[in-house]
Amino acid sequence: MTRGRSRDQAIEAPSARTGAGDSAGEAAGRAAVRRGQAEQREGRVAAGLSELERWLADQIGQGIAQARQTGPAGWDDLARRLVDAQAPGVAGIVTRLPRVLGAEDWPGLLLGEYALLHLLAVAHRRADALPGPLRQTVRTRVGFPVTRESVLAGPVVRDHWDVVGCRDEEQERLVARRVWLAGRATGRPAMVLSFSPVGQPPESFPPPGTTIDADLAFYPGASPLRALVAVRHGDVAAGPPPGTEISRVPALIAEVLAADPWTDSWPLVLAGVVPCPDGLADGAGVVSEGPCGGGADRAGIDSGAGAVLPLHPAVGVPWRLLAVSGGRPVTVTAEWTPRGLLPLTVWDEEGEVVRL
Repeated sequence: MTRGRSRDQAIEAPSARTGAGDSAGEAAGRAAVRRGQAEQREGRVAAGLSELERWLADQIGQGIAQARQTGPAGWDDLARRLVDAQAPGVAGIVTRLPRVLGAEDWPGLLLGEYALLHLLAVAHRRADALPGPLRQTVRTRVGFPVTRESVLAGPVVRDHWDVVGCRDEEQERLVARRVWLAGRATGRPAMVLSFSPVGQPPESFPPPGTTIDADLAFYPGASPLRALVAVRHGDVAAGPPPGTEISRVPALIAEVLAADPWTDSWPLVLAGVVPCPDGLADGAGVVSEGPCGGGADRAGIDSGAGAVLPLHPAVGVPWRLLAVSGGRPVTVTAEWTPRGLLPLTVWDEEGEVVRL
């Protein structure tokens, strides 16, 4: 009987070994397929961005005087080709180009967007020479995905995170919700991004004015901002968030843009600011019934006298913000953009939060 069982085992063993070999072979085959697909995508993206460089050179050579008439159709065609080249991030930048045409200074804005597109294409072509974090930023901007699992598998930052603002933006058939956070101990900003179909409620998150004790995992990059909530330990009572002075903002934004030139939004918590009809001023700013800001540069920082941050033209007169302030200094959260600030939240004299 013992010899019989041994003989059966001897007969079964080769079959088991063959099964293990087949499994290993299948895994290796799948890995080879994935490598081939990745290499194919790399080639398609490189070709698409090379075409983008030639297209940009042609646009500059021809001039942009007729961009209002001919630009949108050409941009739509270019965006479709970039999608076909599997560079959706760059395609998204191109699809947003028509937005600049409504501005009075649209020629300068359009040239700035073209310059950033060219910089991104060249950075991708020379990616091997870039530092690791900047190389990851370039790949993310181009449209190479970073999986949620890989982000959560990385290091986390635990802090008491103030929920300082929230903004919804409709993008085609989706609503993108940006929730802005600020760490109490680290002073670090963060953005939790979620998407939902138009007409459906977005992913729930604690409202502005809440402070959560949580571990955040940040997406990789030269200037990390987007994050996932890895573990939420609970809410804490903390009051209004600490803020920074307006005079410190130019250096902060310059540092952000130096690390990631394609940054187009960044959260700011500003303490002791006095709202005025078209900007936010500190104690040295002049608050009047007229404009309180001069011309703004790429960083959206006023170049005139005093410390003033201009508002985005789309904001108009911020009546709600002016009413809460009543001419007195308040704490304001705003989303910085190259064209000015988008106010999100204000805390009144009693520390009550008002969403703008």
